[in-house]
Amino acid sequence: MTVRGKDSYSIQSVDNALDVLEALCDEGDEVRISRLSERLGMNKMSVFRHLATFENRGYVEKEEGSDRYRLGLSAYEIGQKFLSRMGLLRKARPVMNRMVRECDEAAYVAVRRGSDILFLDLIDTSQQVKIVSLVGRRYPVEIPAAGRVLLAYEPNAGEAEAEKADLAEPLAKIREQGFCLDRGAMGDGIASVAVPLFGPGAKLQGALCFVGPDFRLPQEKIENELLPRLLEAGHIISSKLGYFGDGMNREKY
Repeated sequence: MTVRGKDSYSIQSVDNALDVLEALCDEGDEVRISRLSERLGMNKMSVFRHLATFENRGYVEKEEGSDRYRLGLSAYEIGQKFLSRMGLLRKARPVMNRMVRECDEAAYVAVRRGSDILFLDLIDTSQQVKIVSLVGRRYPVEIPAAGRVLLAYEPNAGEAEAEKADLAEPLAKIREQGFCLDRGAMGDGIASVAVPLFGPGAKLQGALCFVGPDFRLPQEKIENELLPRLLEAGHIISSKLGYFGDGMNREKY
């Protein structure tokens, strides 16, 4: 019996429709059909039909009195349902809440998606000066601290990406110290420090990180205040996910 690959079951029209929805999501703000058509290399009528179908189901909204489209409430609702059921976020949130109350800096959970790092969840700071929310934002995995820390702990230490981006030495240093710090990788004046999160069998689940204005995260504060709490929180979340590579007390939080 011939075993068929997953690609052989793909329905082209569904693929195209999802391409339109994902492109609309990536654009962020309201976008015109012509922009989506150009980006996807798809004719305008096909883009219009897909958008009209999504609009009928509430996944897309058309700005009144214009030809601009944006994501609709149905897309938001299904995303929130997924996040609420995601074990990583359910177990991480109580720990993040405690950590942010103690440090008053914004904390994120990020996961790898293909060649990118995706910021999934945020517990925000009460500080007046804040970084614009990164939830839903993606960056090339080798750029921010959250991505590099995942590269460092991947099987074979992400050798392909390391060689491509000349990261072999920096990734070895991250594995040695157990965290990654960046300044300016996600924009001028932004600093971040990240640690890995593990599940059963030491399988990578994501990264936990602080992100804040560079002026508020001097090296001394990171070393003496933020990093110890971040490392501890990372251990506790990992143990809640089923990783017992250390003796941390997971009941503390």
